[in-house]
Amino acid sequence: MGKIQIMGTKNLRRRETALHSELEALRWTMESMLQHSTCQRFETNCKDLIPMITDPQAWPTFSTELEVIQILQVCFPDFKISYFPRA
Repeated sequence: MGKIQIMGTKNLRRRETALHSELEALRWTMESMLQHSTCQRFETNCKDLIPMITDPQAWPTFSTELEVIQILQVCFPDFKISYFPRA
């Protein structure tokens, strides 16, 4: 079994929308994982984040943030993100 590492978000600045904040938190987590872990799987409690990452062209308002996520994904050859509800 692989080791599970849970990372919370740091004190991120307030963004335009909650989805902008979710993307910034994912970016921060991915950057942190590059430095501290070989993690390839990510989980989120934000359902909208999954389609945003799988089809970024459908979310033009977030193009800048999604471009950064796409660049980071290259560093994770087996990148997977799944929805994990809070409850």
